[in-house]
Amino acid sequence: MSICLQLAKQGVGKVSPNPLVGCVIVKDNQIIGQGFHEFYGGPHAEVNAIKNIRDQPLINGSTLYVNLEPCAHHGKTPPCSDLIIKHKVAKVVIGCVDSFHAVSGKGIEKLKKAGIEVIIGVLERKSLELNKRFFTFHSEKRPFIILKWAQTADGFIDIDRTSPIDINNWITLIDSKILVHHWRAEEQAIMVGTNTALNDNPKLTVREITGKNPLRIVLDMSLRLPKDIHLFDKTVPTFVFNSKKNEIIKNLEFIRINTDENIIHQILNELYNREIQSVIIEGGAQLLNSFIKQNLWDEARVFTGKKEFSTGLKSPQINKEPKFSMQIETDILNTYVNA
Repeated sequence: MSICLQLAKQGVGKVSPNPLVGCVIVKDNQIIGQGFHEFYGGPHAEVNAIKNIRDQPLINGSTLYVNLEPCAHHGKTPPCSDLIIKHKVAKVVIGCVDSFHAVSGKGIEKLKKAGIEVIIGVLERKSLELNKRFFTFHSEKRPFIILKWAQTADGFIDIDRTSPIDINNWITLIDSKILVHHWRAEEQAIMVGTNTALNDNPKLTVREITGKNPLRIVLDMSLRLPKDIHLFDKTVPTFVFNSKKNEIIKNLEFIRINTDENIIHQILNELYNREIQSVIIEGGAQLLNSFIKQNLWDEARVFTGKKEFSTGLKSPQINKEPKFSMQIETDILNTYVNA
């Protein structure tokens, strides 16, 4: 099962909105085939593992390991449970049950009815963690939300923009920047508020690494952002949530939302309807605090640098102990998980 999980990770950033799945097939204590779900719309992990077995008759009576319950419905591909039954696999070991309503329990039931021994819950916690985006999307009916910011040693997220003194507002080091670009490539979307777009003019791309750019999202309710900012360059699909209009201009889509209703809920509902399973919120403080206040977040990744601003915009506050901490040169990264 550990090998299944490692295989599944190779699909990060390529299979959404499908889950990450790896599969290993064993006969007489020897691995005879393995595979993973490589890209959205492509063959599932079980299909690839079976296809990769050189001596096909060996499948009969084998044990199949997979980190997620085999599907039992027709989607982009035929049901994996049917394929497993067809090849007369004797035992199926599953990391965790699939929460998606079209699968949940149905694949297991079909396998058992065919006389296949089924074992559930091997490395279950790790299996659930691997597909936390997929499970959150289907259980909460919204994307998995990652909050990310950098703060100074004295607790500021930005300089005092009204100060006449010219201060470099970059808090973290280059290694942290490269790591953040890796994170961006792993998620489907990235979002900032109006002030961040205006003050920092970010590109929100993965230019420091090789990877897929996420969908860019900016909140600009009154449409006051200049037309020449990087987010409007049409090189990457971009959503602009606003209160004025619906319009599509090449890769740039304006989506109107109602100011009389909860803005964050409207955004998340729209993203859910478009099958966006994960979003990194990269600022600013007002947008980050809105997600924290409404308890609409799942993970927060907070860099703390050695620099001090003495005054400026206070960083968001999370009253939780970090689940994970590490040192990146002189930056400290704390990861908080909502419960």
